[in-house]
Amino acid sequence: MEGQENIKIQIELDKEKAGGVYSNLAFIHHTETEFILDFLYLQPQQPIAKVQARVITNPRHAKAILNALKENISKYEKKYSQIEASEKIEDKTIGFK
Repeated sequence: MEGQENIKIQIELDKEKAGGVYSNLAFIHHTETEFILDFLYLQPQQPIAKVQARVITNPRHAKAILNALKENISKYEKKYSQIEASEKIEDKTIGFK
């Protein structure tokens, strides 16, 4: 944007968060003003999936995340191999009824 300084953002990562969390399941919900991304871990043969992290963001940033994921998946598939899509979660009896 014209007239604005080019600000460099420094990112801090705490030791506790540096290890990350593993997720093999995600639920995404939205309202008019927010997107809620719940990342869960579902152990094999267990009936309960534990939420590992919840991210709440605005629609504009959610779209930016989507575009970044598309770009990175495309790069990954070019470098390694095509990723097979798994079945949709709606086909399973996990979650809310």
